[in-house]
Amino acid sequence: MRKKVMLCMGTRPEIIKMAPLYDALRAIGLEAVVFHTGQHRDIAMPLYRLFGITPAVLVDSLERKGGSLAELGAALLEQSHHAISAQKPDIVLVHGDTSSALYAALAAFYLEVSIGHIEAGLRTGDPYDPFPEEINRSLIGRLARWHFAPTQGAREALLGEGIAAAAIHRVGNTAVDAALAVAQRASANPNLVAWPLALQDLSVSAPGRRLVLVTAHRRESWGQGIADIAQAVSALVDLEPDVVVVWPVHPNPQVRDAVHVGTAAARQRHPQRLLLSDPLDYACLVTILKRSWLVMTDSGGIQEEAAAFGTPVLVLRATTERPELIAQGGGVVVGTDPQMILSTARPLLSSNEARAALVARRNPFGDGSAARRIASILDSSDVHEPGQTRSAELEDY
Repeated sequence: MRKKVMLCMGTRPEIIKMAPLYDALRAIGLEAVVFHTGQHRDIAMPLYRLFGITPAVLVDSLERKGGSLAELGAALLEQSHHAISAQKPDIVLVHGDTSSALYAALAAFYLEVSIGHIEAGLRTGDPYDPFPEEINRSLIGRLARWHFAPTQGAREALLGEGIAAAAIHRVGNTAVDAALAVAQRASANPNLVAWPLALQDLSVSAPGRRLVLVTAHRRESWGQGIADIAQAVSALVDLEPDVVVVWPVHPNPQVRDAVHVGTAAARQRHPQRLLLSDPLDYACLVTILKRSWLVMTDSGGIQEEAAAFGTPVLVLRATTERPELIAQGGGVVVGTDPQMILSTARPLLSSNEARAALVARRNPFGDGSAARRIASILDSSDVHEPGQTRSAELEDY
C-alpha cells in the first residue's frame, strides 16, 4: 500500500515552498494531500491555483477573538488534530517556523504520526529574534523524525542540538525549486503574471532606472522598526533619482498603516518612483525579483529566492538564520537603522562594480532539486521503523 503524506501549510511562504514537494511526491506514486491551516486565505487561494493544488482539508478561518499567540496556537492545534485524525496519513510534513507548522507537528505527535520537518535547522541563537519563529522551529526539531536541512550550516546546528546524524538530510531548499520553476513558466507565458493596479505603470517608470524591491513584515520590527525602514526608503528615493522602489505591503494593519504613513510624503514627491502595492502574485514577485538591482527585505524566503537569481540582498533584521547568503557574499545584514540602510544601499546603486561584488559566488540554498531528494528519502523510508534508507545519489545537493 502506498504511503499517504499530508503537507500542512497556511501562510504564503509555506505554500510556495511546499508546492514543489507536493508535485515530487505525486510523481513517484505517493499519495499527497494538503491541509490548509486557515491563515491568509485571500492570499493562499491564488497560490494554490498557480501550483495546481486543491487542499483536501481547508480551514475557512481560525476562530480568534484577539490577536495573542496563545489563542492562535490553541485554534491551530485543534484544527490540526481534526484534520490529521480525518485523513489518517502515514507521514505529516511541516515547513519552517510558523505557528501552523509547530501546532500541526504537535498534533501529529499526539496522534503518533511520523513528522518530517522541511527547512530544518535554521537558527539565529536568539530565542526572541525572530519571535516567535526561533522557538517554533527549535520545538519542531524535538518532534520530527526526518530533518530536511537546506544547508550544511543547518545540518551542523541540528547535530549540535543532539539530533542523530541519520535523521538529518541535507537536501537544499525547496524555495529555489519553486522560484526557478515559476520564473521559467512566467518567461514562457507572460499572461501568467498578474500585475496589480498600483504597478501597472512600472513598465513606464522603470526602464533606464534601477529597481529596488522592499518587503518588511517581521513582528519584531512592528512599530519603530517598520517606521525606520519607511524613513530609509523615502530618503533613498529622494537621494537617488534613477531608483524605482516597489514595496508590496503586508496586509497586517500594524505593518500596512506604518508603511503608508511613513512613506506618504515621499510618495507625493515621487508618485512614479515609490510604488506601494498589495502582496504580489507569486509569478509577479519572481518576475520583479529577477529584474531588481537590489532587494531589501526581512523575509527569509525572499533571501533564498533572490539568491536563485543572483540579486543582492540587504537583510532588514539584526540577525539572519540564513548566514550562508552572507558568507557567500550575496547579502549584508543592515537591521532597521535608516543611516545603516542608506550608507549600505547607496554605493550599490551608484556603482556597477559595487553591486557585482555583492552577488553570491554560488547559490548556497541548493540547485533546484530539493523536493525530488525529499520525496526519494520518504519513499525509501519505513514509517514504522526507526531506521531509514535513502538513495545515495540523492543524499546531498
